[in-house]
Amino acid sequence: MKSAMVKHYEENFTKPISKKLPISELTFVVVDTETSGLDPKKDHILAFGGIKITNNRILVQSSREQFVQSKRKNASSIKIHEILQPQNAVSPREFVRGFLPYLGSDILVAHHAGFDLAMLEKICEPLGLRKLQNPVVDTGDLAMRLEHGIHYDPSRINLRDYSLDKLCERYKVPVHDRHTAAGDAFLTAQLLIKLLKEAEKKGVVTYGDLMRW
Repeated sequence: MKSAMVKHYEENFTKPISKKLPISELTFVVVDTETSGLDPKKDHILAFGGIKITNNRILVQSSREQFVQSKRKNASSIKIHEILQPQNAVSPREFVRGFLPYLGSDILVAHHAGFDLAMLEKICEPLGLRKLQNPVVDTGDLAMRLEHGIHYDPSRINLRDYSLDKLCERYKVPVHDRHTAAGDAFLTAQLLIKLLKEAEKKGVVTYGDLMRW
């Protein structure tokens, strides 16, 4: 059964974004999650990082970092992100109460977005939301389209070249605070701005261009 909060979130999407809207007028919410492991069916979000971009500028004041309570621990994942159970961690339900209004109807951005989407939808499902309604931009996919064309063949691409670290190096984004949700969201936001500038050179200037191209 959908909660009132979920119904309110879904009301944001009664009117679609105009395909003619310039990219500079769009608002992007760049997100990253750190999790207890890599299996969306078994694992859970431990930390969430988010930051917004509008008018091609990162809104530092919009940055968000939140820790989520979880009973499941995975030693191998903790070695990467070093997240234990901080005292300020909130319950999954409390997290969703803050996350959905923060996300609103803006365009969701993540690097290799499928995993983050799966984890975010899993934490939202108990409140009646099975699928996030926001348009999604994957910075890994966008970089591949820019470098290999819109109809690129993934089997011909070395996917290791499209990790967040490799792309930050290639597009001259200084890497710091890696493997924290807030840090990785900020890196991804910087990368997105670089990629959108490259896309503009190829004539990608509107929302319709971005989502079709």
